[in-house]
Amino acid sequence: MLLFPARYAACVFYGVSLWAVSVLPAVLPFVFLTVLMARLPAFSRLFSRLAPLFGRAFGVSAAGGCTAVLSVLSGYPAGARAIADGYMRRSLDRRELFFAACLSTTSGPAFLIGTLGGLAGGGAGWRLFAAHLLGVWGVGLILGRFARKKSYPPVYISQNAKNALTESLQSAVRSVLYAGGAIALFYTFGCMLTDALAPLKLPQDAAAFLQGLVEMTAGCISLLKDPVPLHMAACAFLVTFGGACVLVQQWAFLSALPLSCGRFLLVKTAQGLLAAGAAYLLALP
Repeated sequence: MLLFPARYAACVFYGVSLWAVSVLPAVLPFVFLTVLMARLPAFSRLFSRLAPLFGRAFGVSAAGGCTAVLSVLSGYPAGARAIADGYMRRSLDRRELFFAACLSTTSGPAFLIGTLGGLAGGGAGWRLFAAHLLGVWGVGLILGRFARKKSYPPVYISQNAKNALTESLQSAVRSVLYAGGAIALFYTFGCMLTDALAPLKLPQDAAAFLQGLVEMTAGCISLLKDPVPLHMAACAFLVTFGGACVLVQQWAFLSALPLSCGRFLLVKTAQGLLAAGAAYLLALP
């Protein structure tokens, strides 16, 4: 950064543009609506009825199932934030916390179907979304067999619906601004990595994958310029694992909880590999 300030200042600018064009329009409405929905009493009552289903399948309570659905609808880091909020309010039990966290750190349909699917075309976004959920939920089903507690902790208690509209808007804006800062910063780190590896003359898809391990959005966009099955699989892994940028966003909320970072990364890797395999098969002609 000190040696080439103009080069990396331009990278920061492009990272902000990438967020503003590819992430903000697709994600902000979903984050706002899901945060608002979670504050309504009807949402809590619905998930109270679904508690036995989540318990048998994933070893989590209604609160854990609620955060998982919120994560699927709005994408990261909303799920991680919901996990942290639920634990602080004691609606998530400590013994289900790890299972719920692994289940609730997902991307959302707006990004996968709207942004990446719009880039790749041909229904690629829907295939990526299906592979992503298969990876996360498939590993979640396996983890659920090892859950130590099969009774259900206290049900997710909705906050007071008063001022829900303005509070949800403030929460959504803060979340997407935080994501924007992370994308701009880690996109710049990805550019630095690409520059450092340039003498090795790596294939373009390998360079894009390495960049995606630092900043997922840019890596996936580069890979899906040619959405062959291998590139679809690599993109599904990046979206599900998250890359450094997404993992830092999620761990910013999860770090205060009694969770093992190593175990969490191991599960995210397994989810990414399963999603990659599913995406490859779904992308075959």
